[in-house]
Amino acid sequence: MSDFLVNMAQASRARAAELPERVKAPAHTPIAFPDDPFAVIAEIKRVSPAEGELGSRDDIAVRAQRYVDGGAAAISVLTEPSRFGGSLADLEAIATALPTTPVMRKDFLTDARQLDEACSARASGVLLIAAMLDDETLRALTLGAIERSLFVLLEAFDADDIARLITLRNVPTIEAAISNRQVLYGVNSRDLRTLAVDPTRLNTLAALLPTDVVTIAESGIKTPDDAIDAKAAGYQGALIGTALMRAADPTQLLQALRSAALETGP
Repeated sequence: MSDFLVNMAQASRARAAELPERVKAPAHTPIAFPDDPFAVIAEIKRVSPAEGELGSRDDIAVRAQRYVDGGAAAISVLTEPSRFGGSLADLEAIATALPTTPVMRKDFLTDARQLDEACSARASGVLLIAAMLDDETLRALTLGAIERSLFVLLEAFDADDIARLITLRNVPTIEAAISNRQVLYGVNSRDLRTLAVDPTRLNTLAALLPTDVVTIAESGIKTPDDAIDAKAAGYQGALIGTALMRAADPTQLLQALRSAALETGP
């Protein structure tokens, strides 16, 4: 595990330790991840450790609405406070403003209580990072999310991570959730040791991904050509953050990215 992930995991465990054993009951029914031929998970994040402040002239709920107007299948909200400037308040504000759109908590989750936190903030899904969780914790958190009716984006960085995600399919509950689009596999092209993006990683690892799982390309998708490449490599969607936060017209950019990908064919 990179030093960055170690630090993020330590900070996450410290935050989780301050939570009560039982977080208040979920305030809503999570929304299922949609069946979309190229599902864009459009991200709200205030700060990028690699690129600094990601200024927006819009209120975050307004910006999230512009993502939906551009065809976003779901909204990802960075809730990590120390390096990304996020909060659960951001997530709840967006989920409240967009009651028919699934909103995913993106954070460095390490504890089941953080799943309850996500539910209480009206999340419909969560990100789990394979590289920072041991096998037992990864399985337990995946099952915990499924039990709470959250969709799960399982994030891989390399071939070993993908092999571990495939092993999770031996658990019947997880295999059923994969079939129902409740568990997705993501490949992050950002190297969390250097925070640099290696776009070749998406192509390299695509061949290792099962063809019957919804797969999401993460990081480095900035232009229509990037979206075309991701779709051509076999990904059924993309998580896009920095490019949309930087865009003066995120609706137009999202429409262009989706249109380019969809024209690539099956």
